[in-house]
Amino acid sequence: MIDVHYWPTPNGKKLTIQLEESCIPYNIVYCEIGRGDQFEENFLKISPNNRMPAIVDYEPRDQAAPLAVFESGACMMYIAEKCGKFGGEGLRERWEVNQWLMWQMANQGPKTGERGHFARLKDREGDQSYALRRFDDEIHRLYGVMNNRLYDRRYLAGNHYTIADMACYPWAVGWEAQGIDIDEFKYCGRWLNELSQRPAVEKGMQVGSDLTQDYSKLSEDEIKRVVSLLYNQRARPAPETGGLLD
Repeated sequence: MIDVHYWPTPNGKKLTIQLEESCIPYNIVYCEIGRGDQFEENFLKISPNNRMPAIVDYEPRDQAAPLAVFESGACMMYIAEKCGKFGGEGLRERWEVNQWLMWQMANQGPKTGERGHFARLKDREGDQSYALRRFDDEIHRLYGVMNNRLYDRRYLAGNHYTIADMACYPWAVGWEAQGIDIDEFKYCGRWLNELSQRPAVEKGMQVGSDLTQDYSKLSEDEIKRVVSLLYNQRARPAPETGGLLD
């Protein structure tokens, strides 16, 4: 059994799609990021970067103690290795998968997230026009990267459906809200349409779909607490004693 510390964001949905595709039993542990659950000490022991998703495998292949993994891409690589599926067939395809998984982690996810961040702030933090233009352009560029890749390949890593596709799909399925005209990227559109029809993708995308964060029901003090917690984070201080310098 694998615990998935999760909230229904694109990064969380990567893992539920993969686990559904892999037919691995899993248990959802909700991590309500809008209320600051990711900063709780117990969660930081699993995910020191205070970001979800993260997993804990209670039946690792070495049959030793439970194994925790953080960062969604690392979690996907771990699950692919555990079940022997979707990580690429052979040396060359495996490295195609790894490259496109890293592309998603370093480009598609962060840039799309930044666009959403500045779009949310545009009415309360002054002029965000440069930031919005910057990330609108970058997201448009990234759809072009995928579109050219899928021009002559069924999937991102080649002829086989892999974790590279599972990682990118939850971010790309929101193309309309991202200001993208999918008709401009017809090869992406074909790929999105195919993946959306997979039962495991549909099931993985639905996990936690009934959850909402209704800030209108929070007190003013609670809203201030959440905003101060979630925005403009700085470093957590390390303990003063008990470390390698003592």
